[in-house]
Amino acid sequence: MKGNAGLKDMIACDTRISEIVEDTLSYVGYNISELMEHNASFEEVIYLLWNLHLPTQIELKHFEEELRANYAISDAVEQCILIQSRKHLHPMSVLRSTISLLGVYNIHAEETSLEATYQQSIQLMAKIPTIIATFVRLRSGYTPIAPKQTLGFAANFLYMLNGTEACAEEVKAFNRALVLHADHELNASTFAARVCASTLTDIYSCVTAAIGALKGPLHGGANERVFEMLKEIKEKGSVKEYLDDKLASHQKIMGFGHRVYKEKDPREKYLREMAKELTQGTENEIWYTLSEEIEDYMKHTKHLIPNVDFYSATLYHVLGIDSSIYTLIFAMSRISGWIAHIQEQQKNNRLIRPRSNYIGPRNLEYIPIGRR
Repeated sequence: MKGNAGLKDMIACDTRISEIVEDTLSYVGYNISELMEHNASFEEVIYLLWNLHLPTQIELKHFEEELRANYAISDAVEQCILIQSRKHLHPMSVLRSTISLLGVYNIHAEETSLEATYQQSIQLMAKIPTIIATFVRLRSGYTPIAPKQTLGFAANFLYMLNGTEACAEEVKAFNRALVLHADHELNASTFAARVCASTLTDIYSCVTAAIGALKGPLHGGANERVFEMLKEIKEKGSVKEYLDDKLASHQKIMGFGHRVYKEKDPREKYLREMAKELTQGTENEIWYTLSEEIEDYMKHTKHLIPNVDFYSATLYHVLGIDSSIYTLIFAMSRISGWIAHIQEQQKNNRLIRPRSNYIGPRNLEYIPIGRR
């Protein structure tokens, strides 16, 4: 038995949730280009991933009502976020701890029936934006803003974050970004969630495990580092000089290349379009211009494609989202996919227990401690 580093291209489970074929991505059989063309709402996509079919108007209305009814967080949870916000913790550590706390406060958290898991899923999905917005405002010394049940998922988050209701173009752009990040087959965080679910543990433990995996810079932290790169280049004034220096010292340029996609990341073009649309003619256009220059350089010198992280960095900045919480935004979207995979694992479960390939020494002689 021989190991496969990183389990590359190995099939670990069957799924009906999402699929990557060459350079296309689909959710439950719907190519993301279809969802983008018809401006599917994030709520529709959550429902699609969880129920494996698009909702009817009545089903969507009821689903939206369930989510909105669960937007609010308790005073106790807000107080715990306040304590964490003062300790200069990594934002993903705060999210991880707060999700665990929701499980502590939910008296039904240990119930793992499909019905109980569904109700817990609604509560988790609905509260994530409120948790994130509350953390950001408390960390910045501002009072948290209560959610509005009259607003949809994307609009409500931007309202709680910035204190004013976003314009239609901004809400549309953020909604589309959430849709594009909702699921991505069996990535590291999703796999972590499914492994946990296979042990029949509670959903809070599964989501906490996924957050822990997403926190890593090789998975969820790339878009944050993309914007840090843009700021450094803006200060230095030369894309070529900056990238030449980085590549000469064998440093990775964030936002380029992908483990699965080889020719193009199908999500990138929509994020590029939205970034261009929202920055054109504004003071933020510099970020889009720099991004285009970096992309051109990387294509011609390293033959690398921009991935989903690259233009999302500029888009989030324009929407008033600080780069330090970009991974939280990733989590806010991807929790919809995690939950879908957790539910799917529960419905047809088998404990995920792979083997390892031992490559160390064998048949060693034990030497008593007095002779060592």
